[in-house]
Amino acid sequence: MDIQALLKMLESGRDSAMLRLSLASALQQQGDLAAARSHLQAAVQQDPQYSAAWKALGKVELELGDKESARRSWQSGIEAAQQRGDKQAEKEMQVFLKRLDKPAPA
Repeated sequence: MDIQALLKMLESGRDSAMLRLSLASALQQQGDLAAARSHLQAAVQQDPQYSAAWKALGKVELELGDKESARRSWQSGIEAAQQRGDKQAEKEMQVFLKRLDKPAPA
C-alpha cells in the first residue's frame, strides 16, 4: 500500500499500531527514517506489547546511528515478546542485541 493511502487512513481516524507499523515500513523503504521512527514510537505507545513494532523501531534507530535507543527498543521488544509468548521475535531481537555488542572488525 502506498504512503498516501496509509496517511489517508490515519487522517480518517483509523489510527492503530498496525497502521503505524505499515506506514513506518513504507517510509523506511523511501529513506525517511525520522518519519518512520515517529510512527513506530506512536505504535509502541498505542500497544506497548507489539513486539514487531519494537523490533522495527530498533532497526530504524540503528539506521539513524542511535545505538542506545536501538538497544532500549529491542530490550522493550524482548519483554513484550516474552509476555505474548512470541518466541521468534524474542530470539531475533536477542540476536540484534548481541550484534550490537560485538566490536566492529578492524
